[in-house]
Amino acid sequence: MSSLEKHVGCHNNAMQEAIQEAKRCLRCKVPSCQKGCPINNDIPDFIYQLSKGNLGEAREILARKTNLPAVCGRICPHEKQCVGHCVLNAKGAPIQVGKLEEFIADFDAEMGLIKENLVQKTRGKIAIIGSGPAGLTVAGDLARQGFNVVIYEKESELGGVLIYGIPEFRLPKEVVRKEIQKIEALGVTFLTNVMIGPDLTVDDLFARNFDAVFIGSGTALAKDIDLPGREKVGILQAIYFLRMVALFNSGEVGREEVPLRQGDKVVIVGAGNVAMDAARTALRAGAGSVTIVYRKGEAEMPALQSEYTSALEEGVNFLWHSEPVQFDGEESVNGITLKQNGELVHVDADVVMLAIGSKPASRIVSTTTGISVNEKGYVVTKDKPYGMTMKKGVFAGGDVVHEPATVVLAMKEAKKVAEGIASYVDAIKLLEL
Repeated sequence: MSSLEKHVGCHNNAMQEAIQEAKRCLRCKVPSCQKGCPINNDIPDFIYQLSKGNLGEAREILARKTNLPAVCGRICPHEKQCVGHCVLNAKGAPIQVGKLEEFIADFDAEMGLIKENLVQKTRGKIAIIGSGPAGLTVAGDLARQGFNVVIYEKESELGGVLIYGIPEFRLPKEVVRKEIQKIEALGVTFLTNVMIGPDLTVDDLFARNFDAVFIGSGTALAKDIDLPGREKVGILQAIYFLRMVALFNSGEVGREEVPLRQGDKVVIVGAGNVAMDAARTALRAGAGSVTIVYRKGEAEMPALQSEYTSALEEGVNFLWHSEPVQFDGEESVNGITLKQNGELVHVDADVVMLAIGSKPASRIVSTTTGISVNEKGYVVTKDKPYGMTMKKGVFAGGDVVHEPATVVLAMKEAKKVAEGIASYVDAIKLLEL
């Protein structure tokens, strides 16, 4: 059998499975799956086209609402959104919407199905700070509508949290790169290794004739914990660990830069998705044991049930109702003291990771006058035009405006802000006539 025949055979099997799954869709008159989707994807429509084998049409329907279908298909909390709202849940067999979205997006990336008609970029010039989910969504939406969009990214690689924060086993980096290539094909320009604030200010961007600026820089600073012994060696932020593993996997740093040795006992404070990602990544990096400690119970953990189940299956230990009191050891940490049911308990650890949330960095706001932030450091925005900060022409969206949320919720907000930017720029252009 030739390699082509094998390749086609493999595709046929996947296609057959996807079409069979799509055929189960009831095409409800009032689709609750669509109501459960934060960006209101036309779920029954794309599934119907897939059920008929029309992959190009299915991909076009997805493209109307999402710029990142291969990402959403993999990491959206489907159990709480589209799949969780499917009427077939009553029979315990909901349509696997995420898997179907992933299949269509991957097929498109491999086959290069979509060549969208490029609109002339004459409607206005937009600068976007950050190439995470919010920045990429605004860029894709505005580029399709005739705006000349330039993204400024402080890292050497595009993708933000999709590259540096979500582990490879949950979201392969090649998938992210292919999604970004599709956005680039819409005519978006990317400039890497440029940090807005120190390198270029927002005012500098306006001096370069941008009509509007979008801040989608996310929450770059991890929240800390002020306990006795915090200064000891071996206590680090979980997002720093995930970032170093991502850099090691891409060949940018050596293994010695990953702050974990073979056989290390790891304790992670916090029980959100970042904690689950760090725990599973630590096991893959050779940790001897990984224990997640959380001050509340299992029912109150912020992480998705599916992420928790995967962590359990992979051997992560959990200590519930455990309040950290102090970090133990001399110069280096050798454990953590927890308060459990009124008693103090010591748990051994060579490495302690903190995963208790994150907040926005202030480098953009501190170098620009007129942008207001709330007491927690989040950027304050208006409803009209949607997403504009207190500084005229500067917009913000995603995690820099709200508490850190899921990728798709950042995208939902970003789509509304893109509309706000478009209406604002159209209005100022009218005034110039």
